[in-house]
Amino acid sequence: MIRILVNGYKGRMGQTILNSAKEFNEIEVSAKTDIGDKIEDYIQQCDVVVDFSYHEATVPLTRVCSQYLKPIVIGTTGHTEEEKKNIRSFSEKIPIVLSSNYSTGVNTLFYLVRKAAETLGLNYDNEIIEIHHRMKKDAPSGTALTLAEILADVRKKKLSEIARYGRQGIVGERTSDEIGIHSVRAGDVVGDHTVIFATNGERIEITHKASSREAFAKGALRAAIWIYGKNPGMYNMMDVLGLK
Repeated sequence: MIRILVNGYKGRMGQTILNSAKEFNEIEVSAKTDIGDKIEDYIQQCDVVVDFSYHEATVPLTRVCSQYLKPIVIGTTGHTEEEKKNIRSFSEKIPIVLSSNYSTGVNTLFYLVRKAAETLGLNYDNEIIEIHHRMKKDAPSGTALTLAEILADVRKKKLSEIARYGRQGIVGERTSDEIGIHSVRAGDVVGDHTVIFATNGERIEITHKASSREAFAKGALRAAIWIYGKNPGMYNMMDVLGLK
């Protein structure tokens, strides 16, 4: 039995994690923490930490995990580049799964988008549209950024050099390299992501739509089972699913 600590348990994803954990015979939720709790008071009660909190809380949490040699699965998104750098530094002591999305379907989307981009080549324009509920704080979504990074990697470019976040006014003709990323916030949409490959005469769209948070929660719990006993290092959901 793997004991997990759920950090951010009062949030939407935290509550879904707690409910979904009941379906896993290999897992026991031994502790749960949220804003105001001192993680050091609970961390000895667990084997793996699962974090769905806020990006500013992740680095201090991961630092504590490294001190107590506890693996961590990070589902929080919206981290700055500096925060990501700090998180990676702790992977020298503990195994860390950091993924923008824990859905098995979305990670299959990542795989398919890379294969499509490699097959279609550079003559197809790439655009990404993501839709989330009105309460989501970060934009674009972490999943959309991962998709954009995959497309940029296939083009052998840095995303920061070719990303175009929406368009307004007279922006001129679209360049062949740019990757359009567009964020929609409305209602209670759990998460929709569409990648468009378009060229003269045809268009291909690959879409994933989430109707429930359970897919993300179950993927994170699957990652918690997978990471237990692993060597220190940085991993993602593609490692968990064996898609690399």
